[in-house]
Amino acid sequence: MDFDRLAETWYAAWNARDLDAIMALYADDVRFTSPYVRTLEFAADGTLTTKFDLERYFALGLSKIPNLHFTPVVNCISADSHTMVYRNQSDAWVTEMHEYDGHGMIVRVVASYAGSPA
Repeated sequence: MDFDRLAETWYAAWNARDLDAIMALYADDVRFTSPYVRTLEFAADGTLTTKFDLERYFALGLSKIPNLHFTPVVNCISADSHTMVYRNQSDAWVTEMHEYDGHGMIVRVVASYAGSPA
């Protein structure tokens, strides 16, 4: 699997603010964990388990953050996953670990942020 190409595609979709292109990267049975899932009261445990909920969560983020932009720092590659390290529009450090299925679709995400999410 070409994790560098997958990361480039992911950044391009997000930086274009193209929700359809973003959602096309995720499997139907995706599991997405982020402290902001809890902060925004989508799930008390911080994990979304349906693509429908993930799309609602992403749509809210895009609407609330009009200058949303991610700048890649490094892509750390493992056997079946990678962890992207990037800076967001607020210059905060973020990591996202993505695991993939056999079709190159993201099935698991763990997003982590430097400092405490607001």
